[in-house]
Amino acid sequence: MRETVHVPLGERAYDVEIGPGLLLEAGSRIAPRLARPHVAILTDETVADLHLDTLQRSLSAAGIASEALALPPGEGTKAWPEFSRAVDWLLAQKVERRDLVVAFGGGVIGDLAGFAAAVLRRGVGFIQIPTSLLAQVDSSVGGKTGINSVHGKNLVGAFHQPKLVLADTDVLGTLTPRDFLAGYGEVVKYGLLGDAVFFEWLEKQGPVLAAGDRAARVEAVRRSVQMKADIVVRDETEQGDRALLNLGHTFCHALEAATGYSDRLLHGEGVAIGCALAFELSSRLGLCSQEDPSRVRAHLRDMGMKTDLRDIEGTLPDAEGLLDLMAQDKKVLDGQLRFILARGIGDAFVTADVPRQAVKTLLEDALAARPH
Repeated sequence: MRETVHVPLGERAYDVEIGPGLLLEAGSRIAPRLARPHVAILTDETVADLHLDTLQRSLSAAGIASEALALPPGEGTKAWPEFSRAVDWLLAQKVERRDLVVAFGGGVIGDLAGFAAAVLRRGVGFIQIPTSLLAQVDSSVGGKTGINSVHGKNLVGAFHQPKLVLADTDVLGTLTPRDFLAGYGEVVKYGLLGDAVFFEWLEKQGPVLAAGDRAARVEAVRRSVQMKADIVVRDETEQGDRALLNLGHTFCHALEAATGYSDRLLHGEGVAIGCALAFELSSRLGLCSQEDPSRVRAHLRDMGMKTDLRDIEGTLPDAEGLLDLMAQDKKVLDGQLRFILARGIGDAFVTADVPRQAVKTLLEDALAARPH
């Protein structure tokens, strides 16, 4: 039940290994890549409590010494204070240019640790061991690293590809149902942006996948990673095609900012709502049929996920306020907001040709449907 997806980027190429039990073999898989038998691990407190002992025992069995720093869990960690703490800690561990840093956690840890590795001594290598579904299918692959600023999400960072990704699908069994489904938001995104057959497969297999079917989980991670790898190879630094991976993210990032990057809205939940809004906008602009957004929402609802602004608790800004937050998005070019829209399920494209009024009306309608 093991799968390997190769990311062919010349001298920066690497493998993404996917399947159950990989954490137990981490030491033997990492050892051949080390210049000396020592690694520094960045993780978070939740992951450390659950899995750090297993990882360090595996490293130790392969003759690898390790130290670990556990940061607080949550999106709030992905900012300057914890980032500088992590970099200073890595320097205190005397990490050298030829050493490897291990990012052991979800998307927050992967992004922060990858960025720390990118700037430490002007660049040291790192290995991703993603522990959340979101990190396994999305953030651990492709080399995007970074932290959030008061001005918005992921505005400070670097492209820095990992040397290896170990995605142990057994670890997903320790996620809360909410965290698992948040990651599933990114899985659905892959079907919606470029693979209608995969979306159909998810409509059938989603419930068993969520219930814990091991084979279905491996297959969902493999297909997502393969799709991301194909796009990253075509466009590593997001000059064109790679922006497709941001389907739903323009709305999502604005909603995350509006909710203060808090537990009110997890990233994958924002992606799911954002995908539904992107399809709704596409339908209103006459790009896809009205059935498509209905089908997207129906599947998300079947999975018990958030699908609309009314599913976000607490207050939200008005439509103008949300549009202002969207204007901080990294996808703004020459002041023009770029959206990823769709001609149908599995057929997304990037455009800057979206009337502001259409977006505003969509947001007004979505906000009006919220309970008052």
